Amino acid sequence: QVQLVESGGGLVQPGGSLRLSCQATRNILGTELLEWYRQGPGKQRELVASITRGGETNYADSVKGRFIISRDNAQTTVTLQMNSLKPEDTALYLCHIHRRIGTNYNDYWGQGTQVTVSS
Repeated sequence: QVQLVESGGGLVQPGGSLRLSCQATRNILGTELLEWYRQGPGKQRELVASITRGGETNYADSVKGRFIISRDNAQTTVTLQMNSLKPEDTALYLCHIHRRIGTNYNDYWGQGTQVTVSS
């Protein structure tokens, strides 16, 4: 079973930047979609950003213009560059990867990495 290992979370000041990484334990062949979710305290989980195998990206309105999602060529890593961070960005950030090979479908979740934006 492939595992996703997230890193890069921590405490950062408002206006600062942080880079989150989600590393798969092995190359995930057939990857269709890579996503970052987040869930703040007392809030519902929301989709922050996504990127397709072909590189098409989408962002939540709340982070558009501030966050950038990217992936490596082998679909082993998905990153989230977070700029101009706000206290409202404080949340547990989770990586989610979808893959399909023929009729076989799998999706994987990381355990999450905590981001806290505070002065």
